[in-house]
Amino acid sequence: MLKVFYPHEYVESVFSIDYNSLYRKGYRGIIFDIDNTLVHHGEDSTKEIDELFQTIHNIGLKTLLLSDNTEERVKKFLKNIDSLYIHDAKKPSVTNCLKAVEMMNIKKEEAVVIGDQIFRDIYGANKSGIDSILVKYMRYQNETKIGIRRNAEKIVLKLYELNKSYQNRIGDIHKKETI
Repeated sequence: MLKVFYPHEYVESVFSIDYNSLYRKGYRGIIFDIDNTLVHHGEDSTKEIDELFQTIHNIGLKTLLLSDNTEERVKKFLKNIDSLYIHDAKKPSVTNCLKAVEMMNIKKEEAVVIGDQIFRDIYGANKSGIDSILVKYMRYQNETKIGIRRNAEKIVLKLYELNKSYQNRIGDIHKKETI
């Protein structure tokens, strides 16, 4: 019953993902959440994120931002990034996940959703039949208070960690450390 909330992969951050590996595995498009996935809530894109998108595009992967934010917020974030987007997405809407795939002109089997929220990003992707990667949500260093939804997510993650058959379903996408 809870498996609809389980991500196919769980990683530290968007910088922990080997995007070349995703491409080799047949993925052709990435649907990203913005807030607490790519940057802290409400923040503009950073130089590192801009460079990450350039790297992803150079690999041959398409990108689309699927956000519950306003169009103004999304466009501001995309100031230095060339990417498709859907604003006011009403996640976990299946309709907009499938629209994202259509906009990228790929099959849903060639798409992956990357986000920080189990009940919005991961659930929406899974209901849509799209693979999902959960990233640890971004928190400020001294931030101690988290919402009710985040506490519920902790319970789902504990159960996910106990159920090994649902982990690493994409496989070998973690960026290798170089020394």
